[in-house]
Amino acid sequence: MKTYRAELHIHTVLSPCAEIEMLPPLIVMECLEKGISLIAITDHNATANISAVQQAAEGTDLTVLPGMEVQTREEVHSLCLFDTLEQALAWQAIVDRHLPAIPNRPDYFGDQLIVDANGDFLKREERLLLTSVNLSLADAFHQVTRLGGLFIPAHVNRTANGLFPILGMPPDDIPLEVMEISRHLKPAEAVKIYPALHSYSLIQSGDAHRLDEISGLNQFTLQSPTLQEIRLALRGEQGRSHRILSSTILAGE
Repeated sequence: MKTYRAELHIHTVLSPCAEIEMLPPLIVMECLEKGISLIAITDHNATANISAVQQAAEGTDLTVLPGMEVQTREEVHSLCLFDTLEQALAWQAIVDRHLPAIPNRPDYFGDQLIVDANGDFLKREERLLLTSVNLSLADAFHQVTRLGGLFIPAHVNRTANGLFPILGMPPDDIPLEVMEISRHLKPAEAVKIYPALHSYSLIQSGDAHRLDEISGLNQFTLQSPTLQEIRLALRGEQGRSHRILSSTILAGE
């Protein structure tokens, strides 16, 4: 077994709300300096910069999982995590078919940059990514799980795009297992505010749009950094485990 400090919600410069510093080599360097060994790249409705971050991490101790932060028809944000880039690209093809053809306005929303492993500019994503795809939460959940992915409603406590403020309660027709809470709320406080969270495993993420927001608040004990191992850890099964690190531990590093 190996211990992994993990940050499963990181944006790159492909997300229009991310800072220009969110480039592959700088993300990798920041993670390694903080002792983070497992991350997921989760740009808004997009996957085009995942391979660049994976290439930037080659030869290091950092594992980069492919992911996406999808915005469903209900305007709820959810993390879609995968083991392979091929799975993520298959999900991207589905998202592309349901993403409105609205041009991005970089002057208003921010630039959407596709870069290489060195962080050098390749091209712009011209369609606006900060919008809802024409898929319901249930549709997205079933498509992601069919592809072998892990579907996690993101920052469920947050007023903007959080599951609880928007829907009130988790949908009872989707077998969700895991919820993400934002870095601004302690797990015990989250459960006190939203008692329904008692029924779910929780992760806590930085939702990093800047380098200093990469928090690494999750600690997993795994045999290997795969989604199946992460599922076992979140359930506390077969010797795998997960815990959320306190902010005081992080502040002392």
